[in-house]
Amino acid sequence: MIKKLIKILSSIILGVILILFYLSFVGIKTEKFNEKIISKIFEINNKIKLELKSVKFLLDPYNFTVNITTKNPTILLDGNTLQLKDLKINIFLKSLIYDELLINDLQIFTKKIQLNDLISLARSFKNSTELFLLDRVIKSGSLTADIKLKFDDNGKINNDYQINGFVENANFDYFNHLSVNNLNLKFDINKKKYSLTKVKGDFNDIQLSSSLIEVTTKKNLFLIKGKILSIEKNFNIKQLNFLSDNLLKNINIKKAIISSSSNFSFNINKKLKFNDLNIESKINLKQLVVKNDFKSLKSYLPNFEKILNFENHKIVFNYDKNKLKIKGKGNMSIADKYDTFVYELIKNNDKFRFNTKINLKNSKLLINFLDYEKKENSDASVLIKGSFKKNNSIKFDLISLIEDNNKVLFKKLNLDRDFKVISMDSFSFDYLNNKKIKNALSLKKNNKDYIIEGKSLDATNLINKIMDDKNENPSFFSNFNSKIDVKINKTFIDEYNYINNLSGSLNFKNNEINELNLRSIFPNNKKISLSIKTNDKQEKITKLVTDYPKPLIKRYDFIKGFEEGFLVFHSVKKKGISNALLTIDKFKVKEVPVFAKLLSLASLQGIADLLTGEGIRFTDFEMKFKNEKGLTTIEEMYAIGPAVSILMDGYVESKKIVSLRGTLVPATTINRTIAAIPLLGNILVGKKIGEGVFGVSFKIKGKLEDLKTTVNPVKTLTPRFITRTLEKIKKN
Repeated sequence: MIKKLIKILSSIILGVILILFYLSFVGIKTEKFNEKIISKIFEINNKIKLELKSVKFLLDPYNFTVNITTKNPTILLDGNTLQLKDLKINIFLKSLIYDELLINDLQIFTKKIQLNDLISLARSFKNSTELFLLDRVIKSGSLTADIKLKFDDNGKINNDYQINGFVENANFDYFNHLSVNNLNLKFDINKKKYSLTKVKGDFNDIQLSSSLIEVTTKKNLFLIKGKILSIEKNFNIKQLNFLSDNLLKNINIKKAIISSSSNFSFNINKKLKFNDLNIESKINLKQLVVKNDFKSLKSYLPNFEKILNFENHKIVFNYDKNKLKIKGKGNMSIADKYDTFVYELIKNNDKFRFNTKINLKNSKLLINFLDYEKKENSDASVLIKGSFKKNNSIKFDLISLIEDNNKVLFKKLNLDRDFKVISMDSFSFDYLNNKKIKNALSLKKNNKDYIIEGKSLDATNLINKIMDDKNENPSFFSNFNSKIDVKINKTFIDEYNYINNLSGSLNFKNNEINELNLRSIFPNNKKISLSIKTNDKQEKITKLVTDYPKPLIKRYDFIKGFEEGFLVFHSVKKKGISNALLTIDKFKVKEVPVFAKLLSLASLQGIADLLTGEGIRFTDFEMKFKNEKGLTTIEEMYAIGPAVSILMDGYVESKKIVSLRGTLVPATTINRTIAAIPLLGNILVGKKIGEGVFGVSFKIKGKLEDLKTTVNPVKTLTPRFITRTLEKIKKN
């Protein structure tokens, strides 16, 4: 009996084992539970309608669950049809026995479906922020995915879901800032991290690839990081403006051939805004062509014609939040001739720091205010280091130029937005200028004031500015209020003439010279002094005195052969209008071409010959004139000498037209007669205007390069001429 019982139990156990083995490895197909499965899925998500064919059941005896699989099911969601490859449901065995169908996990294996349809399916289960973000930016593309969802005892989806698969030919548009086309990648997604591998696509029309991009969740943010490679390609750099708040928007890029390797990271918040952007790039810039006017650059590089060409640059690019750092080295050309260019730019919020070194050999360099020119094919090194703020001043920590024995150095030079000097700590010059004159001097700051000392200086341009006294001369300074003490051994006033031991001081107030006192001596021990004072009426009074005026007169081309004399220049200037008096005593002129022509036309050939031969001596010269906005009005110019006397007035409009008229007489007879008969003046003046002694009336008018002269050779002298002559004779 016992044996029979054991045999029966063994048969039952064996049968159960065989049934379990069959259910575990072979399973059974049935449609019996289809309605219950469809009903259960509907309970989980009432937006989904599931269509099933035959269903296969496999037993998992170790986990006390049943695996239900079905081939080629169909999901109907909001009118869209999703074709699936497989659907696997793992339910608790206990729930099946009690006819409850409590789902443990759900696996969906898709065929190739549209990305938007898959996102809609995922959002129907759990509408998370990341899924909402994807739904907003994805425009098109297909996907093959394996989706694994787990449920708790109450039938709700756990957070430990997992999705992986492939994306093909996807297109994204991130709110018109970033467009992605033809994107292909492999993905692996769970609650805490999205991993994207084998990424290839066109980002803003730039072909990029990546071995890994990761998206992780952190509170209410998504941290995205990865590595991107770009192949060498000609592209429009403006399409990268989204990386740095339109940093490059004002740069006109004509051509850019670039390849790069970049590590990046950034956050996206729930409002879909970029934050904490970080980029580390190594850029190979094969060519970059920039076209801009750059007017300020043209004044220093005369060969520049609106095109900057950069070639073979190795650049390290770092961007972290609001801080940008660019460091690079390569070649730069302005006229098809290349020079080496090393640079570093750091942008922190709205402040920029720069450090640049240019080995300038093939390009010409001009610095007009220094009268300096570096010619082509001459080695020179230029260092520029400093900082600036947007719409603010520029601070140069260092500007250095070295070319052979020529050296120019500025330290702590601050300029305003119009490139005018606010302040500086020092400069040092040691160079030959365009006239081959040595400039060797230095400036040092002493509290708020300055000291200039040196061995030699070419002051030609400075003297031209003072002598011209024109309103259009611009100031180099911006809100400059300081005193400059000067001590220079040798100062050139033109290409050949110089003065020794120049000393004195200049006081600046509101960018202009308020007070000046300079004195020096010529090599022949003749003296020269210049003073400027501002009185209580805000009138600027300028006085230049020298007993050796020849070098100063020499700069005027229409007077040649000037000798001897004593010169005094006196000017009163207020609100841009100056009234001046120029006096020269006891001098001789060898050639005045305009007056020589007048005398020839008047048939006074003997005196004309003197002006082109031995010269004519004058005892007195006075000119009263007025300057206002480029117009010089000569109220009276009077010169008297033993041979000839001149009285003239008129105007000279700067760089436009000359209009002069006056009287010229052979003065020998007049002077001799008047000296012998003191009462002759009353007789000459007479009772009627126009009666008097013989003279020449003339007019000079026209452009500077084409003056027209007319002469009336027979004319009686005016009372004004005779009166001025008598005044001069009496004074002498």
